[in-house]
Amino acid sequence: MMEEGSDVAIAVVGAGLIGRQHIERIVAGAGVRLACVVDPTPEAKALAERHDAAWAPDIATMLREGGADGAIVATPNQLHVDHGLACVEAGLPVLVEKPLADEPAAARRLVETAEAAGVPVLTGHHRRYNPLIRAARERIAGGAVGRIIAVHATCWFFKPDDYFAPEWRRSPGAGPVFINLIHDIDLLRHLCGEIVAVQAAESNAMRGNPVEETAVILLHFANGALGTVTVSDTVVSPWSWELTSRENGLYRPSGEECYLIGGTHGSLTVPANALWRNSGERSWHQPVERSVGPVEAEDPLTLQMAHFRDVVLGRAEPLVSGREGLRTLEVIAAIKRATRSGSTERVPT
Repeated sequence: MMEEGSDVAIAVVGAGLIGRQHIERIVAGAGVRLACVVDPTPEAKALAERHDAAWAPDIATMLREGGADGAIVATPNQLHVDHGLACVEAGLPVLVEKPLADEPAAARRLVETAEAAGVPVLTGHHRRYNPLIRAARERIAGGAVGRIIAVHATCWFFKPDDYFAPEWRRSPGAGPVFINLIHDIDLLRHLCGEIVAVQAAESNAMRGNPVEETAVILLHFANGALGTVTVSDTVVSPWSWELTSRENGLYRPSGEECYLIGGTHGSLTVPANALWRNSGERSWHQPVERSVGPVEAEDPLTLQMAHFRDVVLGRAEPLVSGREGLRTLEVIAAIKRATRSGSTERVPT
Protein backbone atom coordinates (compact mmCIF):
# COMPACT_ATOMS: atom_id res chain seq x y z
CA MET A 1 0.00 0.00 0.00
CA MET A 2 1.40 3.38 -1.04
CA GLU A 3 1.64 6.12 1.53
CA GLU A 4 -0.40 9.25 0.82
CA GLY A 5 1.71 11.82 -1.00
CA SER A 6 4.53 9.44 -1.88
CA ASP A 7 5.93 9.27 -5.40
CA VAL A 8 4.68 6.50 -7.68
CA ALA A 9 7.56 4.16 -8.49
CA ILE A 10 7.61 3.25 -12.19
CA ALA A 11 9.67 0.48 -13.80
CA VAL A 12 10.54 0.83 -17.48
CA VAL A 13 10.87 -2.48 -19.34
CA GLY A 14 13.00 -1.91 -22.42
CA ALA A 15 15.61 0.85 -22.68
CA GLY A 16 15.45 1.46 -26.40
CA LEU A 17 14.44 4.73 -28.06
CA ILE A 18 10.91 5.01 -26.65
CA GLY A 19 11.93 3.48 -23.30
CA ARG A 20 14.51 6.23 -22.84
CA GLN A 21 11.85 8.82 -23.72
CA HIS A 22 9.69 7.49 -20.89
CA ILE A 23 12.64 7.47 -18.49
CA GLU A 24 13.33 11.13 -19.29
CA ARG A 25 9.72 12.03 -18.41
CA ILE A 26 9.82 10.06 -15.17
CA VAL A 27 13.06 11.66 -14.03
CA ALA A 28 11.79 15.15 -14.86
CA GLY A 29 8.23 14.58 -13.68
CA ALA A 30 6.41 15.38 -10.46
CA GLY A 31 4.97 12.64 -8.29
CA VAL A 32 6.81 9.81 -10.03
CA ARG A 33 10.23 8.25 -9.68
CA LEU A 34 12.20 5.69 -11.65
CA ALA A 35 12.07 2.41 -9.75
CA CYS A 36 13.93 0.13 -12.16
CA VAL A 37 15.29 -0.14 -15.69
CA VAL A 38 14.66 -3.62 -17.11
CA ASP A 39 16.97 -4.43 -20.00
CA PRO A 40 19.89 -6.88 -20.24
CA THR A 41 22.34 -4.48 -21.93
CA PRO A 42 25.29 -2.82 -20.15
CA GLU A 43 24.03 0.53 -21.45
CA ALA A 44 20.72 0.02 -19.64
CA LYS A 45 22.51 -0.87 -16.41
CA ALA A 46 24.59 2.29 -16.67
CA LEU A 47 21.43 4.30 -17.37
CA ALA A 48 19.80 2.94 -14.21
CA GLU A 49 22.89 3.75 -12.13
CA ARG A 50 22.99 7.28 -13.55
CA HIS A 51 19.46 7.86 -12.29
CA ASP A 52 19.98 6.08 -8.96
CA ALA A 53 17.45 3.38 -9.91
CA ALA A 54 17.52 -0.39 -9.67
CA TRP A 55 18.45 -2.49 -12.69
CA ALA A 56 17.15 -5.90 -13.74
CA PRO A 57 18.18 -8.00 -16.74
CA ASP A 58 14.63 -9.29 -17.26
CA ILE A 59 11.06 -8.69 -16.16
CA ALA A 60 10.92 -11.79 -13.96
CA THR A 61 13.79 -10.45 -11.87
CA MET A 62 12.14 -7.04 -11.58
CA LEU A 63 8.83 -8.53 -10.45
CA ARG A 64 10.51 -10.87 -8.00
CA GLU A 65 12.52 -8.09 -6.37
CA GLY A 66 9.55 -5.70 -6.26
CA GLY A 67 9.74 -2.00 -5.58
CA ALA A 68 7.54 -0.84 -8.48
CA ASP A 69 3.98 0.48 -8.29
CA GLY A 70 3.50 0.39 -12.06
CA ALA A 71 5.41 -0.55 -15.19
CA ILE A 72 5.87 0.69 -18.75
CA VAL A 73 6.49 -1.98 -21.40
CA ALA A 74 8.62 -0.53 -24.21
CA THR A 75 10.16 -3.74 -25.54
CA PRO A 76 9.94 -4.97 -29.17
CA ASN A 77 6.38 -5.55 -30.38
CA GLN A 78 6.54 -9.35 -30.24
CA LEU A 79 7.29 -9.19 -26.50
CA HIS A 80 4.49 -6.81 -25.52
CA VAL A 81 1.92 -9.45 -24.65
CA ASP A 82 4.25 -11.68 -22.59
CA HIS A 83 5.60 -8.70 -20.66
CA GLY A 84 2.17 -7.15 -20.23
CA LEU A 85 0.74 -10.43 -18.95
CA ALA A 86 3.61 -10.81 -16.48
CA CYS A 87 2.75 -7.40 -15.01
CA VAL A 88 -0.97 -8.16 -14.91
CA GLU A 89 -0.39 -11.49 -13.17
CA ALA A 90 1.68 -9.64 -10.57
CA GLY A 91 -1.16 -7.12 -10.09
CA LEU A 92 0.96 -4.29 -11.48
CA PRO A 93 -0.77 -1.56 -13.53
CA VAL A 94 0.99 -1.38 -16.89
CA LEU A 95 1.31 0.99 -19.83
CA VAL A 96 2.11 -1.03 -22.96
CA GLU A 97 3.57 0.78 -25.94
CA LYS A 98 1.68 0.57 -29.21
CA PRO A 99 0.86 -1.77 -30.76
CA LEU A 100 -0.34 -4.03 -27.95
CA ALA A 101 0.67 -7.05 -30.05
CA ASP A 102 1.60 -8.19 -33.53
CA GLU A 103 -1.96 -9.40 -34.10
CA PRO A 104 -5.37 -8.91 -32.46
CA ALA A 105 -5.82 -12.38 -30.94
CA ALA A 106 -2.76 -11.99 -28.73
CA ALA A 107 -3.76 -8.44 -27.77
CA ARG A 108 -7.25 -9.70 -26.87
CA ARG A 109 -5.74 -12.28 -24.53
CA LEU A 110 -3.84 -9.55 -22.69
CA VAL A 111 -6.87 -7.24 -22.51
CA GLU A 112 -9.31 -9.91 -21.32
CA THR A 113 -6.88 -11.26 -18.74
CA ALA A 114 -6.33 -7.76 -17.33
CA GLU A 115 -10.04 -6.96 -17.27
CA ALA A 116 -10.82 -10.21 -15.46
CA ALA A 117 -8.09 -9.47 -12.90
CA GLY A 118 -9.11 -5.83 -12.48
CA VAL A 119 -5.59 -4.61 -13.33
CA PRO A 120 -5.40 -1.41 -15.44
CA VAL A 121 -3.72 -1.66 -18.84
CA LEU A 122 -3.03 1.48 -20.85
CA THR A 123 -1.97 1.57 -24.51
CA GLY A 124 0.79 4.00 -25.47
CA HIS A 125 -1.17 6.02 -28.05
CA HIS A 126 0.27 9.18 -26.55
CA ARG A 127 -1.09 11.57 -29.21
CA ARG A 128 -4.52 11.46 -27.56
CA TYR A 129 -3.02 13.41 -24.64
CA ASN A 130 -1.97 16.29 -26.89
CA PRO A 131 -3.97 19.46 -26.07
CA LEU A 132 -4.45 19.91 -29.85
CA ILE A 133 -6.40 16.67 -29.97
CA ARG A 134 -8.36 17.49 -26.82
CA ALA A 135 -9.38 20.82 -28.38
CA ALA A 136 -10.39 19.23 -31.68
CA ARG A 137 -12.45 16.55 -29.94
CA GLU A 138 -14.23 19.15 -27.80
CA ARG A 139 -15.07 21.24 -30.89
CA ILE A 140 -16.48 18.22 -32.70
CA ALA A 141 -18.42 17.02 -29.65
CA GLY A 142 -19.81 20.54 -29.20
CA GLY A 143 -21.34 20.43 -32.69
CA ALA A 144 -18.98 22.89 -34.40
CA VAL A 145 -18.85 20.83 -37.61
CA GLY A 146 -22.35 19.38 -37.31
CA ARG A 147 -22.70 15.76 -38.43
CA ILE A 148 -19.39 14.40 -39.72
CA ILE A 149 -19.70 13.45 -43.39
CA ALA A 150 -16.16 13.02 -44.72
CA VAL A 151 -12.64 12.73 -43.35
CA HIS A 152 -9.23 12.79 -44.98
CA ALA A 153 -5.85 12.07 -43.45
CA THR A 154 -2.44 12.35 -45.07
CA CYS A 155 0.54 10.50 -43.62
CA TRP A 156 3.40 11.14 -46.06
CA PHE A 157 7.11 11.22 -45.21
CA PHE A 158 10.41 9.96 -46.60
CA LYS A 159 12.49 7.40 -44.71
CA PRO A 160 16.13 7.49 -45.86
CA ASP A 161 17.95 4.40 -47.07
CA ASP A 162 19.84 3.84 -43.81
CA TYR A 163 16.52 3.40 -42.01
CA PHE A 164 16.14 0.10 -43.87
CA ALA A 165 19.57 -1.28 -42.98
CA PRO A 166 18.08 -3.68 -40.36
CA GLU A 167 16.45 -6.55 -42.24
CA TRP A 168 13.28 -6.51 -40.13
CA ARG A 169 12.43 -3.04 -41.45
CA ARG A 170 12.24 -4.50 -44.96
CA SER A 171 10.01 -7.40 -43.91
CA PRO A 172 6.22 -7.82 -43.65
CA GLY A 173 4.83 -6.19 -40.53
CA ALA A 174 7.36 -3.35 -40.57
CA GLY A 175 5.73 -1.13 -43.18
CA PRO A 176 4.19 2.30 -42.55
CA VAL A 177 0.66 0.89 -42.08
CA PHE A 178 1.61 -1.01 -38.94
CA ILE A 179 4.47 1.16 -37.69
CA ASN A 180 3.17 4.67 -38.41
CA LEU A 181 -0.46 4.73 -39.53
CA ILE A 182 -1.68 2.99 -36.38
CA HIS A 183 -1.29 6.32 -34.54
CA ASP A 184 -3.37 8.16 -37.15
CA ILE A 185 -6.08 5.50 -37.17
CA ASP A 186 -6.27 5.76 -33.39
CA LEU A 187 -6.76 9.53 -33.60
CA LEU A 188 -9.40 9.23 -36.32
CA ARG A 189 -11.32 6.77 -34.12
CA HIS A 190 -10.95 9.13 -31.17
CA LEU A 191 -12.14 12.17 -33.11
CA CYS A 192 -14.69 10.77 -35.56
CA GLY A 193 -16.07 7.54 -34.07
CA GLU A 194 -15.72 3.82 -34.59
CA ILE A 195 -14.52 2.41 -37.91
CA VAL A 196 -16.63 -0.59 -38.93
CA ALA A 197 -15.21 -1.55 -42.35
CA VAL A 198 -12.29 -0.77 -44.64
CA GLN A 199 -11.14 -1.07 -48.24
CA ALA A 200 -7.47 -0.75 -49.15
CA ALA A 201 -4.72 -1.15 -51.73
CA GLU A 202 -0.96 -1.03 -51.24
CA SER A 203 2.23 -0.83 -53.30
CA ASN A 204 5.96 -1.46 -52.95
CA ALA A 205 6.81 -0.16 -56.42
CA MET A 206 9.62 2.20 -55.42
CA ARG A 207 11.90 0.09 -53.20
CA GLY A 208 10.60 -3.38 -54.04
CA ASN A 209 10.95 -4.67 -50.49
CA PRO A 210 8.53 -7.43 -49.39
CA VAL A 211 6.56 -4.90 -47.34
CA GLU A 212 4.24 -2.07 -48.32
CA GLU A 213 5.62 1.43 -48.65
CA THR A 214 2.42 3.12 -49.79
CA ALA A 215 -1.24 2.41 -49.03
CA VAL A 216 -4.56 4.03 -49.90
CA ILE A 217 -7.46 3.27 -47.56
CA LEU A 218 -11.21 3.92 -47.47
CA LEU A 219 -12.72 3.98 -44.00
CA HIS A 220 -16.40 3.32 -43.23
CA PHE A 221 -17.44 4.88 -39.90
CA ALA A 222 -20.31 3.60 -37.76
CA ASN A 223 -22.00 7.03 -37.97
CA GLY A 224 -22.15 6.83 -41.78
CA ALA A 225 -19.13 9.04 -42.48
CA LEU A 226 -16.53 7.98 -45.03
CA GLY A 227 -12.81 8.61 -44.75
CA THR A 228 -9.85 8.46 -47.09
CA VAL A 229 -6.30 7.92 -45.85
CA THR A 230 -3.03 7.75 -47.73
CA VAL A 231 0.22 6.70 -46.11
CA SER A 232 3.66 6.47 -47.66
CA ASP A 233 7.24 6.43 -46.42
CA THR A 234 8.58 7.24 -49.89
CA VAL A 235 7.16 10.77 -50.33
CA VAL A 236 8.98 13.99 -49.46
CA SER A 237 6.14 15.99 -47.97
CA PRO A 238 5.08 18.46 -45.24
CA TRP A 239 1.80 16.56 -44.58
CA SER A 240 2.25 14.21 -41.66
CA TRP A 241 1.50 14.42 -37.95
CA GLU A 242 5.20 14.68 -37.14
CA LEU A 243 5.72 17.69 -39.40
CA THR A 244 2.49 19.50 -38.56
CA SER A 245 1.83 19.00 -34.84
CA ARG A 246 4.99 20.51 -33.28
CA GLU A 247 4.81 17.56 -30.91
CA ASN A 248 8.39 16.36 -31.33
CA GLY A 249 11.35 18.73 -31.45
CA LEU A 250 13.21 16.33 -33.77
CA TYR A 251 10.93 17.45 -36.62
CA ARG A 252 10.88 20.96 -38.06
CA PRO A 253 7.23 22.11 -38.26
CA SER A 254 5.88 22.75 -41.74
CA GLY A 255 2.87 24.89 -40.81
CA GLU A 256 0.62 22.59 -42.84
CA GLU A 257 -2.30 20.31 -41.85
CA CYS A 258 -2.65 16.52 -41.98
CA TYR A 259 -6.34 15.85 -41.17
CA LEU A 260 -9.48 17.37 -42.71
CA ILE A 261 -12.80 16.67 -40.97
CA GLY A 262 -15.89 17.84 -42.84
CA GLY A 263 -19.44 18.13 -41.56
CA THR A 264 -22.86 19.57 -42.25
CA HIS A 265 -22.10 22.84 -40.43
CA GLY A 266 -18.39 23.29 -40.99
CA SER A 267 -14.98 21.73 -41.48
CA LEU A 268 -12.06 21.39 -39.13
CA THR A 269 -8.39 21.09 -39.98
CA VAL A 270 -6.03 19.34 -37.58
CA PRO A 271 -3.63 20.01 -35.90
CA ALA A 272 -4.21 23.78 -36.29
CA ASN A 273 -7.87 23.29 -35.26
CA ALA A 274 -8.96 25.86 -37.82
CA LEU A 275 -12.75 25.85 -38.14
CA TRP A 276 -14.27 26.84 -41.49
CA ARG A 277 -17.96 27.86 -41.46
CA ASN A 278 -20.40 30.06 -43.35
CA SER A 279 -20.97 33.31 -41.50
CA GLY A 280 -24.66 33.21 -42.40
CA GLU A 281 -26.70 30.80 -44.46
CA ARG A 282 -25.01 27.48 -45.18
CA SER A 283 -24.35 27.54 -48.92
CA TRP A 284 -21.49 27.22 -51.34
CA HIS A 285 -22.48 30.67 -52.58
CA GLN A 286 -21.76 32.21 -49.15
CA PRO A 287 -18.30 33.16 -47.82
CA VAL A 288 -16.55 30.56 -45.69
CA GLU A 289 -14.74 32.09 -42.72
CA ARG A 290 -11.86 30.66 -40.72
CA SER A 291 -11.49 30.81 -36.94
CA VAL A 292 -8.76 29.33 -34.76
CA GLY A 293 -8.99 28.94 -31.01
CA PRO A 294 -5.84 29.23 -28.85
CA VAL A 295 -4.32 25.92 -27.74
CA GLU A 296 -1.38 25.71 -25.36
CA ALA A 297 1.43 23.39 -26.39
CA GLU A 298 2.26 20.63 -23.92
CA ASP A 299 4.32 17.48 -24.26
CA PRO A 300 1.89 14.55 -24.62
CA LEU A 301 4.37 12.01 -23.24
CA THR A 302 4.64 14.09 -20.07
CA LEU A 303 0.85 14.34 -19.85
CA GLN A 304 0.56 10.59 -20.42
CA MET A 305 2.98 9.94 -17.55
CA ALA A 306 0.96 12.15 -15.20
CA HIS A 307 -2.19 10.31 -16.22
CA PHE A 308 -0.54 6.92 -15.66
CA ARG A 309 0.38 8.06 -12.16
CA ASP A 310 -3.27 8.92 -11.49
CA VAL A 311 -4.37 5.52 -12.81
CA VAL A 312 -1.88 3.72 -10.56
CA LEU A 313 -3.21 5.71 -7.60
CA GLY A 314 -6.79 4.81 -8.52
CA ARG A 315 -7.71 8.43 -9.22
CA ALA A 316 -8.49 7.99 -12.93
CA GLU A 317 -9.64 5.45 -15.48
CA PRO A 318 -7.30 4.89 -18.46
CA LEU A 319 -7.80 7.42 -21.23
CA VAL A 320 -6.43 4.91 -23.76
CA SER A 321 -7.19 1.53 -22.25
CA GLY A 322 -5.98 -1.84 -23.46
CA ARG A 323 -9.44 -2.30 -24.97
CA GLU A 324 -8.99 0.93 -26.96
CA GLY A 325 -5.57 -0.23 -28.15
CA LEU A 326 -7.12 -3.53 -29.26
CA ARG A 327 -9.84 -1.77 -31.25
CA THR A 328 -7.28 0.31 -33.12
CA LEU A 329 -5.21 -2.81 -33.80
CA GLU A 330 -8.33 -4.52 -35.18
CA VAL A 331 -8.68 -1.71 -37.74
CA ILE A 332 -5.05 -2.06 -38.81
CA ALA A 333 -5.46 -5.83 -39.17
CA ALA A 334 -8.58 -5.28 -41.29
CA ILE A 335 -6.64 -2.87 -43.53
CA LYS A 336 -3.95 -5.48 -44.10
CA ARG A 337 -6.61 -8.11 -44.90
CA ALA A 338 -8.24 -5.72 -47.36
CA THR A 339 -4.97 -5.15 -49.23
CA ARG A 340 -4.73 -8.91 -49.74
CA SER A 341 -8.38 -9.65 -50.54
CA GLY A 342 -9.26 -6.59 -52.60
CA SER A 343 -12.63 -6.64 -50.83
CA THR A 344 -14.35 -4.67 -48.10
CA GLU A 345 -13.26 -6.08 -44.73
CA ARG A 346 -15.35 -5.72 -41.60
CA VAL A 347 -13.73 -4.61 -38.34
CA PRO A 348 -14.68 -6.93 -35.43
CA THR A 349 -16.67 -5.23 -32.69
